[in-house]
Amino acid sequence: MNKLLLTTILSIGIALPSIAATPQPGETLAENQNYTYWLLDAIKSMDPQINTDVEGSGIMRSLFEGLYNEDQVGSLVPGVATSYELSDDKTTYTFHLRDNAKWSNGDPVTANDFVYAWKRLADPATASEYAWYIELMQIENASEIIAGEKPVDELGVRAIDDQTFEVKITAPLPYFPKMTTHASVFPVNQKVIEAFGDKWTEPGNLVGNGAYVLKEHILGEKVVMEPNPEYWDNEHTILQHVTALTINDNDAALTRYLAGELDRVQIPAGQYPRLKAEYPDEAISVPQSCSYIYMFNLDKAKGPAALQDVRVRKALSYAIDRDIIVNNILQGGQAPSYNWTHAATEGFQMPEIDYATWSQAERTAKAKELLAEAGYGPDNPLNLTLNYNTSEAHKKIAIAVQQFWKGVGVNLTLNNMEWKVHTDKMQNQDFEVARYAWCGDYNEASTYLDLFTSYSGHNNGKFFSEDYDRLMKESKTAADPAPLYEQAEQILADEMPLAPIYQYTKVEMIKPDLRGAGLNNLMQNWYLKDMYRVAN
Repeated sequence: MNKLLLTTILSIGIALPSIAATPQPGETLAENQNYTYWLLDAIKSMDPQINTDVEGSGIMRSLFEGLYNEDQVGSLVPGVATSYELSDDKTTYTFHLRDNAKWSNGDPVTANDFVYAWKRLADPATASEYAWYIELMQIENASEIIAGEKPVDELGVRAIDDQTFEVKITAPLPYFPKMTTHASVFPVNQKVIEAFGDKWTEPGNLVGNGAYVLKEHILGEKVVMEPNPEYWDNEHTILQHVTALTINDNDAALTRYLAGELDRVQIPAGQYPRLKAEYPDEAISVPQSCSYIYMFNLDKAKGPAALQDVRVRKALSYAIDRDIIVNNILQGGQAPSYNWTHAATEGFQMPEIDYATWSQAERTAKAKELLAEAGYGPDNPLNLTLNYNTSEAHKKIAIAVQQFWKGVGVNLTLNNMEWKVHTDKMQNQDFEVARYAWCGDYNEASTYLDLFTSYSGHNNGKFFSEDYDRLMKESKTAADPAPLYEQAEQILADEMPLAPIYQYTKVEMIKPDLRGAGLNNLMQNWYLKDMYRVAN
């Protein structure tokens, strides 16, 4: 066995596990350690194995804790695990768990809690949209279990003893440790789930192992959290009362921020330049690993016949003027996008995509040409419907795209709905074109590219390509997967199952006395336990 200890883990060590929440030299803690922040949508689920959205994941990272966490720049630091060993053939991970980790009811957190949670994620009976994630981790028998071909007890995980968790994977996966920070593989308390069933995530029932406990959850209104006295590092938890408010109207949320009711809010589209001039210490724009797209429904039974034609899909993508969207509508430092993977992803090499180098006039002319070849024009206009979830920015972009597509002879009907309805429709292929965004689960290109495999749980547009699947499967065992990722991106550009639009920046107003928000982490994964307020 080769003993591998992460550099960052060794350098920070068990003795200083929460250094990010420790005020830096010269800083004085504020008397007020309350924090109120903004959510765009209701949190659909507090269950780590069921949650699928970014806002929900932020709350999961406070109520639960996985094997590892991320620090302020995205490096791994200990969570429940303090170290791991990797076998010589790089297919068996042995994680050593701290002996002082506890659930919020005082029970010890053990390796069996991880075994239970990971099997629960894979179990078809759980019906988790993220079951595919444990398959992507290449855990032994995950694919067969998810397909219902083997019992869940054959998943390649076991508890050697209370503090030793063993995971067997089918092939070396260098970024496997990074994947353990994702909420879907956080432990859950079997006893509590069996006692309360579907109601186990309600306040008063929910037992977590994170730095905070759930005090209140009013769906679509607010989530309230307070420190968990049983958390192993509670002595370093500084924020004392945290409230997340759901406000669907971003402009209204900004007004409440300026009135002092919120400490952090997304800046509405187009307002960053003004706010940066007026509030230079509060308006921020930093890279974020997310891609904004329009997804085409290629399901042969439920999708529109026109979208089966790659010429139509390319025409729709070419006709979108991304420069107008990022420079005139968003104005927050976002980058126009012509591919799927975020350009700043670690180790990712951007392929040469032809239409990215064309002028918009050239793209629009080509779009008209392709639509004509496909049989669409004034005598046979193409009619499509776009679904998008409630957001003023999504609405502005949708209206702009409606005009871009009108310019090439496509009539687009806009169909707005709430987030839950929107995602439910996408999962059931009940859409034609849908606004979508994907934020990386970990900092490696496969977190984007695996989504368009045939075995992905999020391939809602039902794009299937044997060549694409083959490349992504080969990438799992390749010494250098980067060239395979480039080829996969080229297939997406050739087949165009999506129209890339822009790559994110985190554009926010945040009170200048807040620290530890992880703004230098490309993934923008923040942990409440690392945050605190300083005296002005």
